[in-house]
Amino acid sequence: MFYQIAHDFETLWNFPNCIGCIDGKHIRIKCPKKTSSMFYNYKNYFSVHLQGVCDAKYKFITVDIGAFGKQSDSGVFAESNIYKYLETNSFNVPPNRPLPNTNIPIPFVLLGDQGYPLKEYLMRPYPWTSNLDPEKEIFNYRLSRARRMIECTFGILVSKWGFLKTELQINEDHVDTIIKCICLLHNIIIDQEGVDDTLFVNIHQTNTEIEISRRNNRSKTVAYAIRDKFKEYFNNIGDVHFQNS
Repeated sequence: MFYQIAHDFETLWNFPNCIGCIDGKHIRIKCPKKTSSMFYNYKNYFSVHLQGVCDAKYKFITVDIGAFGKQSDSGVFAESNIYKYLETNSFNVPPNRPLPNTNIPIPFVLLGDQGYPLKEYLMRPYPWTSNLDPEKEIFNYRLSRARRMIECTFGILVSKWGFLKTELQINEDHVDTIIKCICLLHNIIIDQEGVDDTLFVNIHQTNTEIEISRRNNRSKTVAYAIRDKFKEYFNNIGDVHFQNS
């Protein structure tokens, strides 16, 4: 499965060794009877977190549902099963593989935005500054272009299931199960009906806490090095003509 996903991200979105994009979405719910303040998010409504990982064709690979709306993406991620499985490689991600036309093995990675931590298995953009190095800007562009897949996936989900745009009038005990079922149905519909890619034509050009240990410090250093390797690749042998426009 992961080899096929990586192939799709490379051929469709020009980001090799990518096995998914991750992000979170708030699902609006009615005021819970218990611990309501924990569900009240920064957008000023009650919600639960839907954290999803998608492939290159608008389908969910895995979802984690039910975190309090008050939590940040990074907080939700740190407490999620997705994080635990990635840390222990319970997803059975394949071993490192060289980027195309190179001989240096690089891990397969997920793509996230600035709300997520940089990990050996999770790439995020370089911090945006007014004097950001042009090569880092190109890396950020390439990551952002591919990562938009998760935004589009959520967009399709909400467009198909219009009631997700409003407050769910159901008991909070059933919210997680209902959202999981909707995500499963979403994948089935994508398989059967496909997606009108013209809806997202602009994606091609748009420039868009766990205790720290010695091992984690080393992992962070390795993660920085992996991101730099992707940056070097995108600015040399792996460049595409439109990234400089």
